[in-house]
Amino acid sequence: MIKNRLVVLAFLMSVFFLHSCKKNEKINKSTRPNIVFIMSDDHAYQAISAYGEGLNNTPNIDRIATEGAIFNKGFVTNSICAPSRAVMLTGKHSFVNGKVDNISPFNWDQDNFAKSLQKAGYQTAMIGKIHLDGLPQGFDYSNVLPGQGKYYAPEFIENGVKKTYQGYVTSVTTDIALDWLENKRDKEKPFLMLYHQKAPHRTWMPEEKYLTLMDDKTFDPPTNFFDDYEGRPAAAAHEMGIYKDMDLVYDLKMLDKEGEIKTKYREAFQRNYDRMDENQKAAWDAYYDPIIADFKASNLEGKELALWKYNRYMHDYLRTIQSVDDGVGEVLDYLKANGLEENTIVVYTSDQGFYLGEHGWFDKRFMYEESFRTPILVKYPKEIKPGTVINDLVQNLDFAPTFLDYAGVEIPEGVQGESFRKLVNGEVSEWRDAIYYTYYEFPGEHHVKRHYGVRTDRYKLIHFYYDIDQWELYDLEKDPSEMKNVYNDPSYASVKQDMHKQLEKMRTQYGDSDELNQKNLDHYLKAKNIKH
Repeated sequence: MIKNRLVVLAFLMSVFFLHSCKKNEKINKSTRPNIVFIMSDDHAYQAISAYGEGLNNTPNIDRIATEGAIFNKGFVTNSICAPSRAVMLTGKHSFVNGKVDNISPFNWDQDNFAKSLQKAGYQTAMIGKIHLDGLPQGFDYSNVLPGQGKYYAPEFIENGVKKTYQGYVTSVTTDIALDWLENKRDKEKPFLMLYHQKAPHRTWMPEEKYLTLMDDKTFDPPTNFFDDYEGRPAAAAHEMGIYKDMDLVYDLKMLDKEGEIKTKYREAFQRNYDRMDENQKAAWDAYYDPIIADFKASNLEGKELALWKYNRYMHDYLRTIQSVDDGVGEVLDYLKANGLEENTIVVYTSDQGFYLGEHGWFDKRFMYEESFRTPILVKYPKEIKPGTVINDLVQNLDFAPTFLDYAGVEIPEGVQGESFRKLVNGEVSEWRDAIYYTYYEFPGEHHVKRHYGVRTDRYKLIHFYYDIDQWELYDLEKDPSEMKNVYNDPSYASVKQDMHKQLEKMRTQYGDSDELNQKNLDHYLKAKNIKH
């Protein structure tokens, strides 16, 4: 009898124990933070009002900074679209994850942080632009743009199946994200959602409702807009100048009905225009046709033409950002309305920075500040105090380990970034004192030479190579616009020596070398069918 009672008691205790374990497991799962990672394409930090440049107003993106943290020294490791995204996913430099340029393939079979979170029980989704060929791995749901994507009537690939959506790409991407949050995810699991916008990538085609936004504003160009590139031969060799390289039709929408404005990329823009429906074309023509007529009558030249092109560029670029900001607001509002705000990490960033007239340029690629630096804003009410400001050197290399850290998931061996969780919540004050950069896509579009370099809080050392052997050193405290190369200035001899040591330390730490550069160069030239 006693023996039977003991058996029953043991059984009841085991049932209670299993029930408690399952209950605790459910609690642990429910308290692990959700993650919404918002990435736009080519969004310059200068064009986010939280950074104080005064170019535009982005109230919803600013909410992330106001309610969380803003990073004043966020940087990328390689300022070009696909490689930057590969670094974000893997937490590894381009020369380690294999995606060194927009041409080389990306190996989806390697680890990425979404795979780790998925294995740990997270529901995962990738929505919008990723610019990496192949079916995304690590995601329960994917609905992504093929390649660069289109602004109007965009095609998406939903779990491997291509379909066309009517409407404007930024709004469509937001609608897909909200639909996944509301209808497609398992609400019993913590979630990761990568919500990636195409805008404000070239060709900067605004949404109809913002065609006239800031029409009353004339933008003054940066002070180095008419840069002569003295002492900087690599910069002088560029093909990304607003004045000489920006296409009147493809970039600036001067698609005249008479066909008199003939440019290299006119037909490419015509195809973009033809994707619009009749109502969209009517709105577009009503706005741009008078501008086209005025431009043709003005016969602008020289400095006047350069400034006209700059203002046309700025207006369209900033208008596309306004739609991005709207989408951020919709997602933030959804999280709040559905009780998800407190336990969700929200990050806003870009795949790199962008030139808004600095050095006379558009585009990115160079290690100079405006494309090297990227916006990073993070909110997480449970850990990050509102109004936090981070002035340490953080890179897109750090996103993967940071997300895994927050989720309590082991960071895989080989990840080269560092979690900034304790940095942003104030637990640690010591952080890295230097960051490393590489760029490989040359010979190629925009004619930016291959280069690598190191940046500390004050100085930057760059080495341009392949068909050039040029070193540049900048004192960012005295020369924040990077107009004076002081590499051969005797007064910087000790700084130069220290920066070379720092550079070699970085290359050794991350596993880069001249031999690896040559290997990557050989692959690139072969893919481009260029004889060396």
